[in-house]
Amino acid sequence: MKVIDNWLDCAERGFSPNYNARSSDDDISLIVIHCISLPPGEFGGNLVTQLFTNALDPTEHPYFNKIDRLRVSAHLFIRRPGEIIQYVPFHQRAWHAGVSSYGGRVDCNDFSIGIELEGTGHTPYTEEQYAKLAELIHVLLAHYPSLSPERITGHSTISPGRKQDPGDSFDWEKLFRLLKEKGWCTASPALAASD
Repeated sequence: MKVIDNWLDCAERGFSPNYNARSSDDDISLIVIHCISLPPGEFGGNLVTQLFTNALDPTEHPYFNKIDRLRVSAHLFIRRPGEIIQYVPFHQRAWHAGVSSYGGRVDCNDFSIGIELEGTGHTPYTEEQYAKLAELIHVLLAHYPSLSPERITGHSTISPGRKQDPGDSFDWEKLFRLLKEKGWCTASPALAASD
């Protein structure tokens, strides 16, 4: 796995139109972990890609009437079996964080990479997702020098009270244990998950 021209070489490409330019291409200094499932609590299928590419059919499920006009995206989506889809190149500003702040800076979209996990805040994530996420983080840390293990956080941390993902079901200790076992970082999850 490696980054080539701001795309992950092993990822399927989804090509979301929901992005714009960063104020600085080299200002990538935060990784934000999210979760999503569509409809809520259901996994598989192509509905997340449809949401991120503005192709969601609002008649397909009652919940979609609430979200079909949203213009959102993430850089990456990791499915339950571990496959990765990339929607926005890393040097562009994906629309994943919304109203947010981290380390005294507002609008985290400006300086972050957004990673969505297929899941919910109360459903355990899969071993395949943790393994793929750890490998992905290792690759991103190696490629973008402004990133660090201490600057990996959840959506709930940058948007407290507004967002809860990746939720209580996300095992920060497991993620950092995987990173340490591979020698990819020595940071603690307590540091990485806090602001």
